[in-house]
Amino acid sequence: MTARPLRLATRESPLALWQSGHVAGLLRAAHAGLRVELVPMSTRGDQILDRPLAVIGGKGLFLKELEVAMLEGRADAAVHSLKDVPMQLDEPFALAAVLERADPFDAFVSNIHATLEHLPHGACVGSSSLRRQAQLRARRPDLRVEDLRGNLGTRLHKLDEGRYDAIVLACAGLQRLGLDARIRQRLCAPDWLPAVAQGAIAIECRADDAATQTLCAALEHAPTRLCVDAERAMNRTLHGSCQVPVAGYATLDGERLHLQGLVGDARSGELVRTQGVGAASDPQALGQRVAQDLLDAGAGELLARLATT
Repeated sequence: MTARPLRLATRESPLALWQSGHVAGLLRAAHAGLRVELVPMSTRGDQILDRPLAVIGGKGLFLKELEVAMLEGRADAAVHSLKDVPMQLDEPFALAAVLERADPFDAFVSNIHATLEHLPHGACVGSSSLRRQAQLRARRPDLRVEDLRGNLGTRLHKLDEGRYDAIVLACAGLQRLGLDARIRQRLCAPDWLPAVAQGAIAIECRADDAATQTLCAALEHAPTRLCVDAERAMNRTLHGSCQVPVAGYATLDGERLHLQGLVGDARSGELVRTQGVGAASDPQALGQRVAQDLLDAGAGELLARLATT
């Protein structure tokens, strides 16, 4: 009897399908004879496009249908952009693998202006991310920052229609779809921090499915896992989500991890920043310490203020 294929649940957006196809190809290369099938589906996060993510429940809305498919036996694993995965997975699930991180930074995209600094006073910039909005307002308080939802192609189309002077997207998404030429400026650390785990792809499966975990573990990239574990531990300690503008970026240097963290206010552009260094053997401790440093530096008051508005 032929073994049944490994079924990967995925969102239906072009970027999600590219990422899942990429994972499927790597799995086939790692395991001779393995058959892999994609199970595309639409999520609530994809369906509700007229309201900001922070209002409708956050990025976890991109996962729920895929997790239900795993629980019901319609899929064995799910492929995600790790930045969309909640800091705490529900009990039945685990991250079976974190792939090597691609470009973690944000991209300034405009058909007219070469850089964020070149935008004229009062220009309109689109982004649905509170993290991006906070950093935009901190860097250019004169700009008009407006929400922008939809998949990558939809966002670019709205820019091309002239509804925005510029938009901010993830470099990795543009690069994965062969749209590198749309990047006018990379917004990089330390001046601009990305979303926690941005640029990394993760594979989620049921925690009790040892066979699937073993297959997916072949794609694990240990250095990336260390970095994103530190970033996610920081975010988890801050109780960060789509409703809270949190940014984090960790780099690995030998046996040491360096983590930069940021909490911001998307309305005022107020930012609280800090950084720390710790042992690569304990990324969780570094993340927790940087989070506490942020709270001590004023992020606690900022978060409390945001929670009441």
